[in-house]
Amino acid sequence: MSKTMIDLFLRSLWETILMTGASGFISLVAGLPLGLALIATERGGIAENVWLNRLLAAIVNGFRSVPFIILLVALIPLTRLIVGTSIGTWAAIVPLSIAATPYYARIAEVSLREVDHGLIEAARAMGGNRWTIVREVLVPEALPGLVAGFTVTLVTLVGASAMAGAIGAGGLGDLAIRYGYQRFETAVMTWVVMVLIVLVCALQWLGDRLVARLDHRG
Repeated sequence: MSKTMIDLFLRSLWETILMTGASGFISLVAGLPLGLALIATERGGIAENVWLNRLLAAIVNGFRSVPFIILLVALIPLTRLIVGTSIGTWAAIVPLSIAATPYYARIAEVSLREVDHGLIEAARAMGGNRWTIVREVLVPEALPGLVAGFTVTLVTLVGASAMAGAIGAGGLGDLAIRYGYQRFETAVMTWVVMVLIVLVCALQWLGDRLVARLDHRG
């Protein structure tokens, strides 16, 4: 590849990392509390509220049921309102975050549900309030699963960020479409695929190592 193409490739790689990292952080910050709320408000939960639980579940399921490419287009007015434009890397972070948040919330919910209910009851018996149970029991006990789920979310975001390239979001997906597909440059397409594979494998490896370090059950 020429120096110009290498510079373009490196910039596209950085844009993909930026989109994945920023939207992943937002999905963690918003999705974990949402997962906790789903667990806490379910029947028999530490803050039982069946109607609120059903409302939250409906919202989560509603966003998760919309294919990402449709969500990208549907959220263009909101994206333009938030960042001032509907194209580019920062514009893509908005739909990526909105798509990833309910996805991670469901993964977090599954991990939190696996916490031994006896530990929760023991914390209650010792006078622990709801926040104490969340801070001292639910999150610490579910941490390996939460990290594993976040890793899966990041890997999914890598693929979604590439898909966002179809509407001019930048990143490796945009590079593959504009040069690899539209200009029939097979080498560019091949390099993009290889880098995406390496990026996904690296994320999964790091996530697996962190989960192994946090998992005290073994």
